[in-house]
Parts: sequence; structure tokens; C-alpha cells
Amino acid sequence: MAITTCVVVVTLTAAIWLTQSLRFIDWIVNHGLPISTFLYITVLVLPSFLAVILPIALFCSVLFTYQKMQVDSEIVVMRAVGVSSLNLARPALLMAVIVMAAAYLINLWLLPVSYRAFKDLQFQIRNNFSNVLIQEGVFTNLDDGLTVFVREQGPNGELRGLMVNDSRSAGTSVTLVADSGAMVNTAEGPRIIMLNGNRQEVNLKDGRVSFLFFDRYTLDIDRMKNDDITRARISTERFLSELLNPTDVTDPHTRNNLFAEGHQRLATPLFVPGFALIGLAALLSGSFSRRGNTIRILIAVALVVAIQALGIGLGELAAKAPQLIALVYANALLPILLGGYLLLSASPRTPFAWLRRPAFET
Repeated sequence: MAITTCVVVVTLTAAIWLTQSLRFIDWIVNHGLPISTFLYITVLVLPSFLAVILPIALFCSVLFTYQKMQVDSEIVVMRAVGVSSLNLARPALLMAVIVMAAAYLINLWLLPVSYRAFKDLQFQIRNNFSNVLIQEGVFTNLDDGLTVFVREQGPNGELRGLMVNDSRSAGTSVTLVADSGAMVNTAEGPRIIMLNGNRQEVNLKDGRVSFLFFDRYTLDIDRMKNDDITRARISTERFLSELLNPTDVTDPHTRNNLFAEGHQRLATPLFVPGFALIGLAALLSGSFSRRGNTIRILIAVALVVAIQALGIGLGELAAKAPQLIALVYANALLPILLGGYLLLSASPRTPFAWLRRPAFET
């Protein structure tokens, strides 16, 4: 079961990672981002969906393992020698505890740490490394009132056919045209160095135009001039204490969203034992049938899909109405209670009793 769970986790993670990483391909192709930075960024976003994958992976592992044992008649033999359903389910329950602990570790620590590093790096790239934002043949706004056009980028970062329009100063508009140039990062912030060009300044009040021809000209981008520029942390970057008690947020709507996200992180790992118990109940709660367990497996899959979808919907609802937070936990505990009841109950009058058939039915 451990091997199967790992295989499912790796497979689903690779598929989702591939789709998520496509949005960063443009940073490499058009913006010159190094491959190492691209890989680092894509790894940082993995924990954001690992907590969702783990319950589904264990559920698939339970179905695969116990269905194989059913097909090979191993469960029939073990029951014939007196092994109870609870003893048969013990390995899956042990795996559920281990996976649930891993899910809590991801939700409460790894997710905020990795996503905070991802957003910080993204913010740094967009603000400090403006050269990765410049695209060939595209007018790029590097700052309010500062637009850059580059005809071609050289392999070493050289900019050819450079044109800059600077209207950050009130009352004037400056247009610079140069044969070549480069974007450099200095201690004072990023700057554009332009070679062999001219500077045209227009006074917007009287329409006067002045020209300046230069061999070398330096333009201060001034994008990160103030070192105290900060950004607000989104919910994915915050630890549990910052979600349940956000001291830096005063807006009621934002506080409700953070509060709901905090409880979602506490409730989501409970899907791990719940989904495992649903899978166990589907394969161990009934009697052996030579016609297979297809109907039970399909019902178990439908239940897991419905509970997962309901959990997403209740999370959105709880963000709008915090008094409904209890429903988030109820939805997470429901599969545990339902699966445990079906697994342990020996009464023929239990729910889904119509799925139970006489032993060794042909």
C-alpha cells in the first residue's frame, strides 16, 4: 500500500506540476529566466496541491490493494481462518494516520513556507530584475510613465534598437532612442544604459522641444528606490496563527477569507482517513461475490468526488458566512463516520445493505 500510494502521488503530482509549470515557460522563452530559477519556482508551488492529492492517492491505493486481494481470493481465505474486517483494515488505517500526519505537516508548515518563498521570488523578479520583463517588439511598461521598446535582445543581454518614453516628471515627456543598450542592476536600483542615440524632451505646457545627442546615457528606472516597499501576504503564504488571527488585516471581508482558509487547512487532512474508510467499506463490508465489486467501487468513487467537491463549495461559503465553519468540519468527518459504520456494522439493516449479498454468491 505504501508503494502504491507513492506511485499515485508521484503520478498525479507530475501531471499537475506539468500543467502548472506551463505558465512559467514564458519567463524562460521570452524573458530570459534561467532554467535553474524556473525549476526552483515550479518546485515551490508543489505543496499547494499536495494536500489535495494525498487523500485521493491513499483512496486509490486502498481500492487497488484490497480489490487485488479480493480477485486473488486472499481476503476469502483470511476470513475463513477468522481474520476480522477490522484486522484486514488495520494496514490501511495505519497508512491513513501516516499520510494524515504528512498532510498536516504540509498544510501547517510546508505550504506557507514554500509559497511565501515563491511569492517573494516572483515579486523580486518583477521589480528588481526588470530585464526579464522586456520582450522583443513589445512596448513594456516598467513603471508608471516609463515605457520601453526593444527591437532585439542579444544573447548576453544586449538590447538593440532601444526606445524609451519617460513621462514620470510632471509637465514634460522625454523620448530616448539608441542604437543599443543594456539593463543593469546597481546598488541604487536597476538602470538602463543607452549607447549612440538622442534624447528628445517636450515641454507639455508650451510645446517646446529640445534635442540632445549622446554617446552614452544612463536612465534611472527608479522602480525600487524605496527599500521599505512591501506587499500584503495572501492566505496561501500565511501560517495558521496568521490566518485565524490576522493582526495586519482590518477589512472584514479579507479577515473572513483568511479565517475560512485557516479552518480549511485544519479540516482538509481529515479527508485522508475518511476516504480510506470509504474504500475499505466498499470492499470489506459486504460478502464475497464472483461477479465482482464494480458497483461498490463506483459508489465509493462517487462519494469521494462528491465529498471533495462539497468541501470546496463549503470553503467558499464559509468565507462569506463564518458562522458556517462547522459545516467544513462536518463534511470532513462525514466520510470517517460513514466508512467506519459500514466497516464495523454487522447488521443487515445498515445503509447500503442492498449491496451486501450472501456469501459466495454465484
